Amino acid sequence: MLEKLMPKSDEFFDDFDAQAEATVRGAKLLSSLLDDFTDVERKVAAIKEVEHHGDEIAHRAFERLHKQFITPFDRAEIHRLLGRIDDVLDLTDATAERLLLYEVGPVPQAARDLAKVLVPCCEKLREAVRLLRHIKNPVEILAACRAIKSFESDADALSRAAIAALFKSGADALSIIKWKEIYDLMETATDRCEDVANVIEGVVLEHA
Repeated sequence: MLEKLMPKSDEFFDDFDAQAEATVRGAKLLSSLLDDFTDVERKVAAIKEVEHHGDEIAHRAFERLHKQFITPFDRAEIHRLLGRIDDVLDLTDATAERLLLYEVGPVPQAARDLAKVLVPCCEKLREAVRLLRHIKNPVEILAACRAIKSFESDADALSRAAIAALFKSGADALSIIKWKEIYDLMETATDRCEDVANVIEGVVLEHA
């Protein structure tokens, strides 16, 4: 009863929003890098800067979670949500890092296609996260979550086809290993978006 009477801070929602916004920025920068694979070191550094900003947001939110008595919903769910959003940006950064460190050759169209799925997937993630402030109106939130899952399914299919094409391409083994890892990282980023959707669905079903 006391918890219901006490005001709930919007600070966690602010952190979710900031995290999701950073995730979209990172995905767009990665897509831009793959579309125009020049000045790679500078572009990868820009993605790393966004990733560091996302880490700072997550760290601040985790600290608040340990100190604040009243939270908007279950602490474990907040922890999972913060962690999964952070994972998406970490994987985006890891993809960019591999592109630089592995000194890959020309970018296959499949890599660009995967990035073009990751961007709208992250945009829907941002939409779902923003709508959490209005949890008593769950229809739009759940629709955004379904869209995230659809994008994840598309990325999964693209990744499978891209890896199959790699093995059929006759490329050297080292190139195949490099690009397979890059495809896997990008597809896993969309998996983490789906994880975010699953957390949000659980929160909505519990509290709406």
